Parts: sequence; structure tokens; C-alpha cells
Amino acid sequence: MDNFIVSARKYRPATFDMVVGQDTITTTLRNAIRNNLLAQAYLFCGPRGVGKTTCARIFAKTINCSNTGPDGEACDKCESCTSFNSQASFNIHELDAASNNSVDDIRNLTDQVRIPPQIGRFSVYIIDEVHMLSTQAFNAFLKTLEEPPSHAIFILATTEKHKIIPTILSRCQIFDFNRINVDDIVQRLSWVAGNEGVIAEHEALHVIATKADGAMRDALSIFDQIVSFSGKTITYADVIANLNVLDYEYYFRITAAAMEGDVTSVLLTYNEILNKGFDGYNFMAGLNNHLRDLLVSRDEATVKLLETSPSIRQRYREQAVRAQLPFIYEALDIGSQCMLNFKASKNQRLHVELALLRMCNLSASATGEESKKKVDSRLTDEDQDFKVAPPQRTHAAPQPPAAQTAVSPAVAPRPAAQSPKINAADDTKKVSIKDIMAGTKPATSVVNEPEPEIDAPAADREFTPEELRNAWNSFADDIKEESPRISVTLTAVTPELLPDRTILLKLDNLTLKEAFDNNFKPRLEGHLRRTLRNGTIQLQTTVEATERGEILYSSEQKFNHLAARNPALKELKKTFNLDFE
Repeated sequence: MDNFIVSARKYRPATFDMVVGQDTITTTLRNAIRNNLLAQAYLFCGPRGVGKTTCARIFAKTINCSNTGPDGEACDKCESCTSFNSQASFNIHELDAASNNSVDDIRNLTDQVRIPPQIGRFSVYIIDEVHMLSTQAFNAFLKTLEEPPSHAIFILATTEKHKIIPTILSRCQIFDFNRINVDDIVQRLSWVAGNEGVIAEHEALHVIATKADGAMRDALSIFDQIVSFSGKTITYADVIANLNVLDYEYYFRITAAAMEGDVTSVLLTYNEILNKGFDGYNFMAGLNNHLRDLLVSRDEATVKLLETSPSIRQRYREQAVRAQLPFIYEALDIGSQCMLNFKASKNQRLHVELALLRMCNLSASATGEESKKKVDSRLTDEDQDFKVAPPQRTHAAPQPPAAQTAVSPAVAPRPAAQSPKINAADDTKKVSIKDIMAGTKPATSVVNEPEPEIDAPAADREFTPEELRNAWNSFADDIKEESPRISVTLTAVTPELLPDRTILLKLDNLTLKEAFDNNFKPRLEGHLRRTLRNGTIQLQTTVEATERGEILYSSEQKFNHLAARNPALKELKKTFNLDFE
């Protein structure tokens, strides 16, 4: 029985042309070899499984080849290439920095670098996971890395570039490897499947490539796992069952039901997903990705960002046509908020279900039903007052003219939840233009919190200081929740009534006066005019100052003000060496 070799090793690239998804880097390295522009140190950094160590080996093999081709590739026939292919080359040295990270290990490496190669031109030292070296080892390596012997070339590989000290970075040519895109991985997997005699569905390979997250080595490892599970035929169902991946169909079903506002279907589908053993967090992450794919599928310019098979891409295009942009935007926002608060939720299933219910509710908002309800609920008491019911028409004989003039239209009844009930005597009262201009009763202006209506006065009436104080306190109570500070201020001060019906309000400072004048002064004036039945009331605000005309804020100002009245306080402070506080 032959020993099994995993696909990641069996199909490891042996030339630059076979490297997947790193065309820029391989082109640069081949040009450097062809033009004899070799640096003494290189740094290959990037995610796992994207070809860093593979490119380092191909580079080391090619620079020692005695018959390099015009395209910068090794010949695979010379003595150096043959020894490399049989893993018997003495010119290539691979070190693991995770287990050789001390100063002594770097000292041994420095001593080894001095020995020239026996075959070929260069001794190449590939140091993998170089970020694992200690700070002392890095510093001990600096001189050798900057000025090595002419036959020595260092290639450092790492997945965590940020952990390497700047003095090392400045001595290397840095190559950043990219994640391999899904299409390139699928193409490579199809080639491997053909060589292995495996029949694989295109959608199945797409799922493997997506699960690999840009790493070719991970994709080949998953491919071997699926082959062990399903044999020589790989289907989409086998892949999602083996990798525990949620089928695209669930996301299409939930999105379609949410767009129709079908709460029942959404909840039942989510329950089916949970019964299959999928986590709510991963489900919501997949749903957000599905909504993102719907968004990019709406435009021909962005549809290329969709990394799926052609058949699935067509389904996205069809559902994207039915999905409205406001729905996608709001659903994405709901899904993102759900994921942010998922870990802190006590009942995580209910947390996800509430997010799905909110998505279903978006369909009702889109039809305008909710917006109509909101507009109707914003009708103020004044709007209801002007709604007059039409006269009742019957088929009875017409009344005489005298009887018709005695009948007045009835005012439409006001809902009890919105305003107090209006007496029958109030319906016959008329509002004069003089009263409206005097501010006794507001006209058709819209207010946030309508005051209780009173009968319009026939003339300006006199009022007592006690009535003024009661009206004053009632306004303070009304704004207690809106502005506690102003409410307390009005309750604490006593309004001063001047002979010309002007009410003087003294405030503590200029800031408080500006806040009151801008937000509450007109409202308080209107409230007093309506409550006291006097349209000539005027409200005047002023800042209460000290005898020196200053407002006392600090402790020092207060002390100086008191010391001006009683100079003995200064002597007391000086004698006992007192402070202001």
C-alpha cells in the first residue's frame, strides 16, 4: 500500500508559473533573477497558506540553477535542480524561528553563513515564522542580515509583519502576499480534481473555496477531507453537510419571507436552522453577507464583487430585482446591531427572532401604511377643533326658514384621550379677532403640548397676585419634565407685578436669562394671558446683580463682596491664614 501524500504537498508549485494568485510577486522575482538584481535579504509576509514558503523555495532553486531559462524559470535538469527536487540540496537551509529563537541559535546561524556553497552560487537561508525571534535575537541578527557574505541570501517569512522590529524591516525587500480570490482557488481545485479522477460540482468547489478564506493550502486540505467523505464524486449537498455550512436556500427563503412580511415563515425557517445545529450568531453573519450580496447584485458595475458560482449569482440577481434599496439598507442595519449585541443577550434566540421580526416589519413601512398612521396620530387639538361635521340630511320635508336659521352646525366631538370634554355652552361662543391678536387664544399655530382651552374673555380683566402666583406655578409644573432647571427657578422666584401689567422676572445669571428668553418666555406669556384672561400682560426678564453690578460666581468674588460690607473679615482671614473654602 502506497503512502498517501496530501494534496497540499503533492501539488505544491515547483515553478513560478504554478503559483496561484501572486502574479505581481512572481513577476518581480523572475525579473530580478533574469537581470541579476538580487538583494541580500527578502521578507515575505501575508496570511497563511498563500505561498510564502513555496515562493521562497522556488526562488532559492532558480537562483542556483545553472541553465535558467529566458523566462526566469529553472531548468529542472541540472545538478542543483535535481538535488533540490529530491530534497537533497545543501544550498538551501530552512529554519523554524519558533524553536530557534534565542541569541545562541542566531550565533550558530552566523557561523554557518560563512561557509560557501559546494554546488551552485548561493546559500539560501529560509527562516520561517521569523516574528517568533526574541528582541535580543533580532538585534544579534542585524549585522549579519545587513552585510552577509556575497554567497548568502536570507528569505524571512512571517504571518505577523507588525511584530518585526523596524531595524530588520529596513534591511529587507518586503513582499506582501495577498489572499487568493475564490475564482483562482476554484480553478486550481478543478485542476487537482481532474488529476485525481474526482468529479466535483462547481457549486461544491465554490463552497470549499469560500470556506478556505483565501488560503490555497486550506482549500486543498478541505478537498482531501471531502474526498474521504464522499469518494470520487463531490456534490454540493455533501460539502455543506460535511463542513457544517448553511445552505444558500435558507437565506433566500428568509429574505423573501421578510420582504413579504411573512412572520410565520421566517420564524419557522429559523427554527429549522437551529434544529440542524447552527449557531444564531453565525446565521446572522451569513444573513448579513446575503443582504450585502443582494446589494452588490443590483448594479452591473458591482456584481463582479459577488464571489459565487454562476447559478447562484443568477438567483441573487433575480431576488435583488424584487428587493427595494430601503429594505436592504434597513435590514443590514438591523442585522449589524443584532450581531453587536448578540454576546451580551441573555436570550440569544429571542434576540435573533426580534431582529427578524423587525426585518419583516420593514415591508409594512415600505407600503406607507405605517407612515399614514403616524401622520394621523400627529393631529393636534387645534386641528380637531376645526373639524366641523356636515349638517345631517334626511328625506323628511324641508323646515321653514325660521326653523332653519335656529339650527347651528354641531362641532365634531373631540376624543376623550386627546382633550377635555367641551360643554354645550362653549360651542356657541365666538372668537374675536381682537382676542386672537392680543394673544388670549392661539389661532391655528401648532404647539407641542396644547394648553387646556378656556372661554375667550370679552375684555381684559383684573387679577390678584395670588391668581398670578397660581398661574405661574402651574406653568412651572407643566415644564418640569421638559426642563427641570427652569421649573425649579420659576418655583423659587416671586414674580413682581408692575403697575402697567408688566411682570418682572429676576434671574441669577445671563446664561439662564438667555436660555429662558429663547425657549420659555413666549410660552409663559401666552399661558398667563390665557389663564388670567388678560391680553395686556407682558413679561420682562433681567439679571439680578450685586451692588457692584457683578454676578458672584466664585468663592473669592463672594468673599470680596462680603468684605466690602464688613472689613473685619479681611483681618480675620489674615490673622488665621484662612482660605476661601
